[in-house]
Amino acid sequence: MNMKTLISAVMLAGLAGTASADEKTVTLYSSNPEQAIEAVAGAVKDKASDIKLNSITGGSGVLLRRLEAEAANVQGDIFWSSSFNTVGAFEGVFQAYESPELASIPEKLRYPGNLFTPSNVHVVVLMVNENQLGDLPKPKTWTDLLDPKWKGKIVVADPANSSTGYTVLWGVHKMLGDDKLKQLAANVAVSSSSSAVQNGVAMGEYAVGLAFEANAYPYVDGGQEEIKLIYPEDGTFTAADFAGLVKGAPGGDAAKKAFDILMSKETQTELLKTSFRRPSRGDIEVSKIVKLPEMSAIKVFDIDEKEAATQRNAFLDSWRSFAAAGAK
Repeated sequence: MNMKTLISAVMLAGLAGTASADEKTVTLYSSNPEQAIEAVAGAVKDKASDIKLNSITGGSGVLLRRLEAEAANVQGDIFWSSSFNTVGAFEGVFQAYESPELASIPEKLRYPGNLFTPSNVHVVVLMVNENQLGDLPKPKTWTDLLDPKWKGKIVVADPANSSTGYTVLWGVHKMLGDDKLKQLAANVAVSSSSSAVQNGVAMGEYAVGLAFEANAYPYVDGGQEEIKLIYPEDGTFTAADFAGLVKGAPGGDAAKKAFDILMSKETQTELLKTSFRRPSRGDIEVSKIVKLPEMSAIKVFDIDEKEAATQRNAFLDSWRSFAAAGAK
């Protein structure tokens, strides 16, 4: 390499280093499906081209425990997302943040002290593959699923690793009591993640999956006519999903800016269109964008999210014993 070429190479390296230094990296830990993460990444790129959004994915419980383990050497900036009953057990990992977008979110959905921000609202459904029902009638209620004939035909996510699984099983526990939860435990297979629930039903491994509406509906929208979503007549459970800013987030102000973009009306609308997530914001009309029932048409069994969070460890211990007994 001659001297002129060497000098040029050094100058280019310096410029590249400057560009890299100007770019701000924000790391998102997310339990959400790929299309949802891509929608957020696209919004960040459009609104803040100086921010590079990296993502690390996994089950919500797994990611929250990872953030807890990394507390002395923080690696993540934003966690998105999980239910109150799950994030509430990891408050020490997060810092309060009052995003400007919070003004458009109903007070009843908010987390105390704004330690977390509600990003959307989930509705629990029975995801049914009609081709796998055989002689069994399509279930209409939770109690329908307690019949021993359903053994091995139902799948639910592990509540220790999935906020979906926790929301479902805690709800059944509060609605029907422990004796009936034990009956359900005897009938269900437990998957490692919520995505495995939907995939298992869609692939015909199970007749029924206990899932969140937003995760099950893509299969209906994608044309699988045998897949139906059932909103149980005896009531179903809803849960706001929360995002949080990690305490000591290395991304600093860039992390807050990316967080605000995630919560914006434009991003929330896009998430509804692409991944059918009911927004937490009160300024978006869901029925004008996607074909999902209005909340007014769904019977909801109210659960105390704070109780679900504070009783998490005790409930998980009980569930493990129920599941172990049911597997025998």
